[in-house]
Amino acid sequence: MALSTHAAVALTIALLPLMSEVLGFGSERGSISVPLHRYRRKPPNVEKEKHPPGSFEALAATYSYYARSQNLYVSEYYGYISIGTPEQVLRVVLDTGSGNIMVPSVNCAATACTSHRRFNANASSTSLPIASADADVASLSGAGRRWHRDSVTVTFGTGEVTGVFEQDRVCLSDLCTRLNFITATNESDDPFADAPFDGILGLALPQLAEAQEFSFMDSLITAGLLRRGLFSVFLERDSGGDEIEGGLGRPRGEVLFGDVREELFEAPLSWLPVSHPGYWQVAMRDLAFGKTPLGLCRSGCQAAFDTGTALLAGPSRLIRQLVMQLGVAVDCSNFDSLPDLGFFLGDTALQLSPSDYVDRSPEGCALGLMALDIPPPRGPLFILGDPLLRKYYTVYDRERLRVGFARARLNASAPAVASSAVGSLPSSSFAAEAEPQPAQDSCTARRKEAEAE
Repeated sequence: MALSTHAAVALTIALLPLMSEVLGFGSERGSISVPLHRYRRKPPNVEKEKHPPGSFEALAATYSYYARSQNLYVSEYYGYISIGTPEQVLRVVLDTGSGNIMVPSVNCAATACTSHRRFNANASSTSLPIASADADVASLSGAGRRWHRDSVTVTFGTGEVTGVFEQDRVCLSDLCTRLNFITATNESDDPFADAPFDGILGLALPQLAEAQEFSFMDSLITAGLLRRGLFSVFLERDSGGDEIEGGLGRPRGEVLFGDVREELFEAPLSWLPVSHPGYWQVAMRDLAFGKTPLGLCRSGCQAAFDTGTALLAGPSRLIRQLVMQLGVAVDCSNFDSLPDLGFFLGDTALQLSPSDYVDRSPEGCALGLMALDIPPPRGPLFILGDPLLRKYYTVYDRERLRVGFARARLNASAPAVASSAVGSLPSSSFAAEAEPQPAQDSCTARRKEAEAE
């Protein structure tokens, strides 16, 4: 009996250790570090908000700026990938809340596309058009790009992308794979026109991808390119300064494919199984102020770790309750008395201090919570975005369908350059192995040229 694509990939993942030993390619697999730069937006001028005293709007003023400004919803962090032959370098958000690679096409005339770098499929000798998500690549080869091609529209929490399918070589530094992706022919202004990145590199589970062949992580695993079938995410804590409004500076985070970097977190890792494959989604027992449960999850809650979201988000009904109970003052007068905000995941409480979930600036205090109603069957969901990811190191294990997390070390810094390694990084969470050495390659050189633009 023929295996389904999903079953075949699952079997491949399960057999990777045995295949490595028998076929001898285990020594060729390693890890790849992708530095993340941060385009930090200016704090909102919340002092301009005027509402009747005692009203819900008065309490909500500290987050209403975020609710109105949809471009603030998307992540401030981006890395570099190259696509095609010769390489075309693009900035992308490495997004655990999306399943596909999506980049703007030169055929897209929308402002959200023209204000960014765009991918030119005709300029790549290795690019092939795809008729549909389920079609064989040969269905359009030979006859050129004049044949009918299905279009797809992908909806996000605050916008949408419409595009067609393409196949080409996609590289992170010197680690490359060939897979299908979406080239956008139209993008909504919100949130993409002012986004700091050109496109999206989806790192969600393949259930959120158009088809198995669109899953970047699964493509790396089935090609035997990674030491381990997982990736890890580190975001530095807020330091202000040179990254405000797009100052490139040094990297402010890292996505490490194939391993974990133990020096960046306080071991040990806690693990939870993925409850509903698609998002990196886990069961959440409750929220808390300090150690006091709020009783908001009597019917059960779900939470997803999302590197593509700049805020903490959740169902509007529950976010309204949190806003009312927190009562953050616009002028920051009660900042020092605000409680820690906790998320009970399994036996662990992930705690955020007021400085983690409130954006405090000379202009006032803005609460980093946003109402976002994700419909069933994926939702409703709490979205654990950048504020939590700056406090906790997270690991996304594709092989075992689980998420790991541990408090990030307070003064830890992101690696300065992209690097790749044959072998693995030291980690008592797995096994002690060799430290990787930085690697300079043509993609790194092109990335530096792109940074200088």
